[in-house]
Amino acid sequence: MRKIILGLAVSLDGFIEGPNGEYDWCFTDQDYGLSDFFKRVDTVFIGRKTYQMTLEMSNKGGSGFPKFKEYIFSTTLDKVKEGAILIKEDIKTEVSKIKKEEGKDIWLFGGAGLTTSLMNLDLIDEVSLAVHPILLGGGKPLFKNIKRKSLSLVDTKTYSTGLVSLTYTTSNL
Repeated sequence: MRKIILGLAVSLDGFIEGPNGEYDWCFTDQDYGLSDFFKRVDTVFIGRKTYQMTLEMSNKGGSGFPKFKEYIFSTTLDKVKEGAILIKEDIKTEVSKIKKEEGKDIWLFGGAGLTTSLMNLDLIDEVSLAVHPILLGGGKPLFKNIKRKSLSLVDTKTYSTGLVSLTYTTSNL
């Protein structure tokens, strides 16, 4: 069965965006394991707000991510770009079906609302965080309104920039 991997950057104080929605604090000076990560996945799950942000980025010259099969989760959108698949309801059933399909693992890219929903439904199998050595002091928190969940540390990597990569598995496996 395919795994859902929450993989993203987070500040040391737990934010995925700064107070004004900025993410300019994310390091882009080296690979930080992204190339290896991208080899593991062929599908991406994206919430509405992150989807709209990635559309803006691609209109300005691209996101820099490889091409993945995209699932967009939204209760308010009626259509998504060509090639993407919109999931509007019954998330647990739809995601469970996708996890059983043939393919590589699935990257849960964003956002916070979708992360909360999937975590509370016990559908996330792995959490891979790139913890940046910055305190934002506010912004959008990674985890909000989630049920208590124990994780097991399976890998750590440290970089000369101070970034620390942490990988955990959940008890779903």
